[in-house]
Amino acid sequence: MNKTLLYITVIVIATCGLVYELVVGALASYLLGDSITQFSTVIGGYLFAMGIGSYLSRYIDKGVAQRFVEVELAVALLGGICAPVLFLTFTLTDMFQVALYGSVIVIGALVGLEIPLLLRILKDQLKFKDLVSQVLSLDYLGALAASVAFPLLLVPKLGLVRTSLLFGILNAAVGLWSTWLLAPLLGNPLRLRIKAVVLTVFLVVGFALGDRLTTFYEDQLYADDVVHASSSPYQRIILTRGKRGFSLFLNGNLQFASLDEYRYHESLVHPAMVRAGKVEHVLILGGGDGLAAREVLRYPEVRSVTLVDLDPAITGLAMRYDELVKLNHHSLTDARMRVINTDAMQFLMEGQQQYDVVIVDFPDPNNFALGKLYTTGFYKLLKKRVAPDGVAVVQSTSPLFARRSFWCVENTLRAAGYWTEPYHALVPSFGEWGYVLVAHEAPGHQRALPEGLRFLDLPTLESLTRFPPDMGPLPTEVNRLNNQVLVHYYEEEWRRWN
Repeated sequence: MNKTLLYITVIVIATCGLVYELVVGALASYLLGDSITQFSTVIGGYLFAMGIGSYLSRYIDKGVAQRFVEVELAVALLGGICAPVLFLTFTLTDMFQVALYGSVIVIGALVGLEIPLLLRILKDQLKFKDLVSQVLSLDYLGALAASVAFPLLLVPKLGLVRTSLLFGILNAAVGLWSTWLLAPLLGNPLRLRIKAVVLTVFLVVGFALGDRLTTFYEDQLYADDVVHASSSPYQRIILTRGKRGFSLFLNGNLQFASLDEYRYHESLVHPAMVRAGKVEHVLILGGGDGLAAREVLRYPEVRSVTLVDLDPAITGLAMRYDELVKLNHHSLTDARMRVINTDAMQFLMEGQQQYDVVIVDFPDPNNFALGKLYTTGFYKLLKKRVAPDGVAVVQSTSPLFARRSFWCVENTLRAAGYWTEPYHALVPSFGEWGYVLVAHEAPGHQRALPEGLRFLDLPTLESLTRFPPDMGPLPTEVNRLNNQVLVHYYEEEWRRWN
């Protein structure tokens, strides 16, 4: 028996097992939101199921090698097709969560069987202490390989569907070569080999059709035609075209519709620009689509604009995709523009330059990675970068649909030491949307709005700060890095509408 091949087998099955777990967790987060809850429940359920599988291994008394190969083929099939089946279940039925946690339990239990069976196969080849230490060390090494490759290589290059199918192929390959590796211990290796070959061919065909499968699922998920789809290490990027023009979705969440995005971006940018003492140097955090930058560049006094967006895939799309370039008026290639792809908090921590206007255009705080950008810690870093007579503005979700979340953002900004002025505007694609204008002290400036605006004029601008009773202030906790209460508010409030 070739020990080297057996050790390779351990690494492969450990890598595959963790990849299936990550695929299911990422897919649940993508389709259901609330990434912390999805990953926590998927990981917890998966580990519990592995424990069940390990316990059940004690009842396998005979034909251990054959059962090991059969388990490998079962894991290959169920793990390999888990992503396409779950996408299909989500798009065509209302049984997604049943399928999700059913997959977690069944795949987890099968993965839990693998190592105990392999240890029993190897028990006559090594001393017990060497056996346990070597097998478990390789198992953890495989897990490390999966955890590094998944976000950096697999999801950006292959996507979730082809990733699960690829690792199903690897599991099937383990089952196939095990029929030779363990041939002396198998009663009828030929039958197992035929099953392994058929399964491998099936999964290879699925992998070859992976992009078509993904396109089919996404066509079902979105009301309009999908005209661009790609994955980055940070998110799934979808552009659709339909009656509302074209729309951008990140991880399934609408970022703008070209039909009415001007309402959102005029409301985001111009209240800050007209109140700042100067508008020579502007910082935009987020806003990688270039639409906020388009509004900033309407002011001839602007000398430089620094745009900081984490994902180069978004800023690259905004520079290359014809319809988006036309919509943002080539803003990201303007001579005054500097685009930096890095984490916004890291950018604020590392520099000293102050800006006359800061536009904060982050996605909504629907997970803790985004929630950190709405905390007192972040806002205190931001305050150091706002010039003494400068103004900043923060997009702050909907004061109607997520009222407590909106006022939590405003309360957190006040707790960070800002003067604040909350306001809102109607954006049909989103509904009532909220923003908070902030400064070191109440601005005493008011410059004229630029020409060519489609939504804002002076009377409209003055009306934005009036809140009806159903959107008025509510008491909230302050959002801090160690509690992230805003994320909990946001999840609870938007769950009622989704």
